[in-house]
Amino acid sequence: MMSKLKTDSKKSKPSARRKFLKLGGLAAAGTAATVAFPQISRAATTTLKMQGAWGEKSPFAEMARQYIKRVEEQAGGRLKIKYLPSGAVVGSKQIADAVSRRNVDAGHSVTAYWYAKNPAASLFGTGPVFGCNAQQILAWIHFGGGKELYQELLQKKMRLNVVGFFAMPMPTQPLGWFKKHIQKSADMKGLKYRTVGLAANVMNEMGLGVAQLPGSEIVQNFETGRIEAFEFNNPTADRQFGAQNVSKHYHMGSYHQAAEFFEISFNKRVYNKLPKEHQAILEYSAEAANTANYGWAMDQYSKDLQNLINKDKVNVYRTDTSIMQDQLKAWDKVLVGLMKDPFFKKVVDSQKAWSERVAFYDLMNSADYKLAFKHYFPGKLPF
Repeated sequence: MMSKLKTDSKKSKPSARRKFLKLGGLAAAGTAATVAFPQISRAATTTLKMQGAWGEKSPFAEMARQYIKRVEEQAGGRLKIKYLPSGAVVGSKQIADAVSRRNVDAGHSVTAYWYAKNPAASLFGTGPVFGCNAQQILAWIHFGGGKELYQELLQKKMRLNVVGFFAMPMPTQPLGWFKKHIQKSADMKGLKYRTVGLAANVMNEMGLGVAQLPGSEIVQNFETGRIEAFEFNNPTADRQFGAQNVSKHYHMGSYHQAAEFFEISFNKRVYNKLPKEHQAILEYSAEAANTANYGWAMDQYSKDLQNLINKDKVNVYRTDTSIMQDQLKAWDKVLVGLMKDPFFKKVVDSQKAWSERVAFYDLMNSADYKLAFKHYFPGKLPF
């Protein structure tokens, strides 16, 4: 019996070892399978309706679609955005209210379109320039307190049920289109001029009469004489709606709108109900869209400026420095009254402190790019 028991014990050890190795192999295979296959989002599929402030064929609609593409691909199809052009649900200037009331879930617009509710809105896109460019003011939004001030404006000052992010530091918007070459500020006095946001206050201060019109109405109003000069945004958008067909005098360089961005907004309740991973995708896709939007703009805007010059025979001028100096003086006067509002002053003071530090660094450190351009392309620049 003892011998038999001993024999049985010896036989059981290899059996137990084989069982252990088999189970271990299965565990290892399970681990390998976990590593080999990507993690799949467990969030439910959600579709949001986003209306833009732009027509279906606008370059800005293309930029909105670049944002949407990044959202949907990062979400693996679990988060979708249906883009609607301007007017599909509300007009361009009603998007902030529409998002707040959830007539739409989201908007792709600019804060200047709703600055009539509170002038401080214009500081997040069409405010004064203290030396920083659009990229540096966008950096202020992310790292200098701008994001928190924007949310304070939306939710405490305006009581809008909205959460928003910013994308695409827009290049300086040209002074615009005139019936003749404008060489000094006096040449503009008395003209009926189209612009939006606080730029309207600045151009009024310079003696122009301002009409705040959507881009789709500019050419018609120029042809009928309701306006005598106008700006919109960039060579691509301007050329697309036919600015070159009604004017041949295009002036580039201005302080009226030198640092604007897209406002990508969401109904706060809708946003808060989304899984955290989807909230993160919506926020960080705005940052990803910066690169896509700006790169596309540099390519397309530069091509269309050349098309305006070579195909459309438009006279393109660099706005005279004296005009831009007068714009800065006009900003000074406009700000005096607006700074009486404590919140407006708080935002301006924050931007000014940021600009004093950041623009100083950049201006002290940056290479003279104009000097390099003139070295390699002599005679090309008219100034």
